[in-house]
Amino acid sequence: MRILHIDTERGWRGGERQVLWLAAELARRGHASIVAARPGEPLAQRANDAGIEVVGCAPRFEADPRVGLQLRRLMRNRGIDVVHAHTAHAVGLGAVATIASDVPLVAARRVDFHLRANLGTRWKYRHADAIIAISGAVAIVLASDGIDRAKIAIVPDGTDVHRRIVPVSANTLAALGVTQGAPLVVQVAQLVPHKDPVNFVRAIAAARERIPSLQALLVGEGELRTAVENTARALDLTAVLHVVGYRNDADALLAAADVVVLSSREEGLGSVLLDGLLLGKPIAATSAGGIPDVVQHGVTGLLAPIGDSAALGANIATLLSNRELATRLGAAAKARVIEFSVERMAERTLAVYERVLARAPLEGRDETNRLTDAATRTSSASSTRAP
Repeated sequence: MRILHIDTERGWRGGERQVLWLAAELARRGHASIVAARPGEPLAQRANDAGIEVVGCAPRFEADPRVGLQLRRLMRNRGIDVVHAHTAHAVGLGAVATIASDVPLVAARRVDFHLRANLGTRWKYRHADAIIAISGAVAIVLASDGIDRAKIAIVPDGTDVHRRIVPVSANTLAALGVTQGAPLVVQVAQLVPHKDPVNFVRAIAAARERIPSLQALLVGEGELRTAVENTARALDLTAVLHVVGYRNDADALLAAADVVVLSSREEGLGSVLLDGLLLGKPIAATSAGGIPDVVQHGVTGLLAPIGDSAALGANIATLLSNRELATRLGAAAKARVIEFSVERMAERTLAVYERVLARAPLEGRDETNRLTDAATRTSSASSTRAP
């Protein structure tokens, strides 16, 4: 099979890592992948370093017809079998490139936000032959937005379970301000509204009431950094909570944690939590979106209601103080990670490709129906809209 992957995002986040891992695993299985990405961006650079063919793709706006035509010529010249658009903006380009074409379009949906209520957004997703939702929560939102359930397949993110991640050194932690020997809580997430980093700050304040010696790292950058730092100052946490921005060693920082946290208000799946599973870390997270697909409450971690910083903080404190519980949850997490391997993710994705090529119903249709029927009784109308 020959697959064209489109991802025009800037920077390096979980979605771009998924593209790279998927393309590499498909290549290992004998399927040719071409990655269309912005020149000079991390995805293009890392794919090239991995020996994956990369083509420059720099649209001036989402459905730039000039770039769409370039991709269409590429599809024809290289005999592309499937186009896989990995981001919301990439879906627009993919839809333009595949108009009146026999090449099927597979669209990925990685967030549990509602689709924008405009003709362009509705058209591009309805043009797709299949939409891969990374969790049941994302599938529910898509169906509630009018996407044909028969087009939705649930394929969770994957993680490279063969990695050996070495924790950062004590010197690196000290350079970040962490007190040596203190129990350490780490969250890796953008400082943006749907990740609710202020909730994390308040949860740390709540946990500190029971564990006064704890230290916390918040790894990530974004528009809410000022709000995070102001809240930390107001709660007298400046010596406790260290906001360290974007880091290339985020995995190694997670490996140094005693507890891994994700404080999201909305979340497609929470792929950083897969790293927590791999590392055998006990997890304290909210029940937002697809997080419960990864973290089983009381089995691999502890879940708190969305926005409830007192409950999230209590769970953090429990995992830090009850090391027997933390060890048991961490061991169960490590055992569970195989369900989210890159290999399984690639197998499920290939099954979607094969079915759209055969014009057959998607395998996940019954599961999507079950989830979306349940969703009609618990409407998610309060979710934020996004492209």
